[in-house]
Amino acid sequence: MGSIVAENRKSLMLFSGRGFPELAEEIGQVLGVAPTPSDSYEFANGEIFVRFKESVRGSDAFVVQSVTEGVNRWVMETLIMIDALKRGSAKRITVVLPFYPYSRQDKKHRGREPISARLVADLLKTAGANRILTVDLHTAQIQGFFDGPVDHLFAMDTLADYVQKKYAGRPMTVVAPDSGRVRVAERWTDRLGGCPLAFIHKTRDPLKPNQVVANRVVGEVEGRVCLIVDDMIDTGGTIAKAADILFEEGAADVIVASTHALLSDPATERLKNSRISELVVTNTLPLAPEKQLDKITVLSIAPLLARAIREVFDDGSVTTLFGGLS
Repeated sequence: MGSIVAENRKSLMLFSGRGFPELAEEIGQVLGVAPTPSDSYEFANGEIFVRFKESVRGSDAFVVQSVTEGVNRWVMETLIMIDALKRGSAKRITVVLPFYPYSRQDKKHRGREPISARLVADLLKTAGANRILTVDLHTAQIQGFFDGPVDHLFAMDTLADYVQKKYAGRPMTVVAPDSGRVRVAERWTDRLGGCPLAFIHKTRDPLKPNQVVANRVVGEVEGRVCLIVDDMIDTGGTIAKAADILFEEGAADVIVASTHALLSDPATERLKNSRISELVVTNTLPLAPEKQLDKITVLSIAPLLARAIREVFDDGSVTTLFGGLS
């Protein structure tokens, strides 16, 4: 006999970064597999060390990392985890980034600026990642930065189901906080049965990050529940000012649905003092206890991520999770 024939077996292994291990645990519970134990720590000078306690040879490895506050630390830990898996002979490495870091730096506005979202993709590829799985990219073009498959998931169904149940029977208008979010808002109007669409015309000073000037609202908002939709809430300036102008135009109520709750200071204080009645977010990022306001509702993204991971492992179709939306 001139060859050895082996049974083709596949093994799914889940790995958790330290950014938000609770999310990886929840994904593991849905999948029925626990995250692989590891030794992860930092040396006195800040260097990160990672070693997995079980063999990863030949595995289909899924690295879950929520790149939360202290972004650069968690990006570096992710790269080190990927390198450890590659050198441990994992067969395929999929990086699960619920929130893609540096996604706002996806193009050059002026000369001598970086395109940091592309740099992150290059780093992941160089480290050994074969595939990226992420949720609600800031712009869809980021998918093209990575030289390999990118599974782009959408949290809209998770958020919309909650909004529909809680605000059923009340006239609603979907509001894009700026012209760049209009396409996303259009998907929301379709998802909510064809309700009206409005958007906020605003300007932003490129020399002053996180500062917004809201000008006026275009669309039907008077006497209606206004649902502002966005991919992320950082310092809260955009939605706070948008809420003010919506009430000036006669809105009955203002709620916000957003996938990623960065909530960098002074977001918590702004939300607390704003006229927004509810902010609905997902747990792509951890929410510190001091940021958990009564008006913030957190929905779990773990079931969606687990279903997508299973489809990737089974060589199925991730797109079918969204009815062909991509």
